[in-house]
Amino acid sequence: MDAVLDPSFIKAWSIRHPDNGRSGFSDPDAMVGRNGRGYDLGYKLHLYMDPRRILPLAILVVPANDNEKRHAPSLVNRTKTVLGRTGARLRRLIGDSQFSSERFRSLVEESVIPYTSNQRGDGVLRVDRSFRTHGPDELVREYHKRPMAESAFSFLKTQYGLAVNRVRGVANISVYALLSVLCHVLSREAAENMGRPDKAVSPTFFNT
Repeated sequence: MDAVLDPSFIKAWSIRHPDNGRSGFSDPDAMVGRNGRGYDLGYKLHLYMDPRRILPLAILVVPANDNEKRHAPSLVNRTKTVLGRTGARLRRLIGDSQFSSERFRSLVEESVIPYTSNQRGDGVLRVDRSFRTHGPDELVREYHKRPMAESAFSFLKTQYGLAVNRVRGVANISVYALLSVLCHVLSREAAENMGRPDKAVSPTFFNT
């Protein structure tokens, strides 16, 4: 089975500390990290998901300044454990060039991760500054599954309240994120059980 991985920023419910602009004032666990093209105070939600079902497989919430590759081994192992319980096997990881390293690629049989401009390689996947993808056709085709992670984040933030959290601390943020993910998973399960898979990403369907 394939798994798409991606981090998403969660804004902290705090201001920056006046004596240390890198951390939060009322939320010392929150740190300043990249949020799109800028920087903000908060956390990163790391998500590994099944791109075919838009279904989360493993998540982790960490301060926003944590390097993405640092937590990759534990998240890969969690994903393998979850899939193993269903008799499935993690075969391929799909992600952005921020995960590009030989150590990360060695965690799975196959990886669809673009090489960065300072990494050498022939016949490898690359993404230019205009976000155009270059490389073998199969890798380009598989890489186009990556935006499904952004769809999952959109559901979690706009439909299941992740964007309006009012809690502080990495433990509380993690619980809040898990509850959002649980709502998403239960909605999908209910839709499948009702024979309406088309309503899996429509929580309002279950409120009417």
